[in-house]
Amino acid sequence: MTPKWRELADKLAAQIKGGEYAPGQQLPQIRELVAAGEGSKSTVHAAYKALEAEGLVTSSRGHGTVVRQQVPLKRLGIARYDKAKWRDGDEVAFIADRVASGRSYRRNEQTQRVSLVTAPPAVAVAHGLPEGAEVYARARLVKEGDQPTHSLTSYYRPEHVEGTRLVDPTPGPAGRGGGFRVLYDAGYEIDHMKEELFARAPTADEVKLLQLPPGEPVVELHRTTYTASGTVVEFAIGVHAASRFAWEYDFKVPDSAKGEEGQ
Repeated sequence: MTPKWRELADKLAAQIKGGEYAPGQQLPQIRELVAAGEGSKSTVHAAYKALEAEGLVTSSRGHGTVVRQQVPLKRLGIARYDKAKWRDGDEVAFIADRVASGRSYRRNEQTQRVSLVTAPPAVAVAHGLPEGAEVYARARLVKEGDQPTHSLTSYYRPEHVEGTRLVDPTPGPAGRGGGFRVLYDAGYEIDHMKEELFARAPTADEVKLLQLPPGEPVVELHRTTYTASGTVVEFAIGVHAASRFAWEYDFKVPDSAKGEEGQ
């Protein structure tokens, strides 16, 4: 005999997949389903836990149980950094991903916290700074609706960004064109980048911040941004909910043999 909680979980799963509950929509409170005769408090709780384990919903204190976005966002590769997007327009990187995915966005879906901190070891190495040096940390949390998708903290040398919008803690991108436009206006035009990716288990704080379901890994990104002369103007660490992104790269395939033939 199928347990009552399993029957309820299957019923709700069918409603979610059938579009009765839209991505980002909160499911009824447990007490509401109990009052509607769907089962006891423990039955509804078990059903919601089953939906969470199946990746259909996320549950967190203060947010309730919310339907997850089932189609992951495109997380563009080099195309998200196209200079025409941020230098000549206002399409910062997270917005470029939304546009490419055909998804809506609001600028205030990116919040930020700016502070002067002692450079963590990886940051000091990337910037070529001595141990104990201070850097500006610009920590952002990006959401799609009410659901967090990723966090990103950029670290800058004070002499590169002091007095600019990059150290203004106002929520949202750092003005028109975002951070890369600020660096461009300050005389530090970005030229090339290095990105490193690896998957890992989230910390307890990341589970809470990103509202992750049990067992979901995160993808950590390390991005080093250079000027044409090789100066590092940003080192960023991003933490992405693994199921909420599909990573996409489009690039010209190199042929190093051609370079050797021409020598």
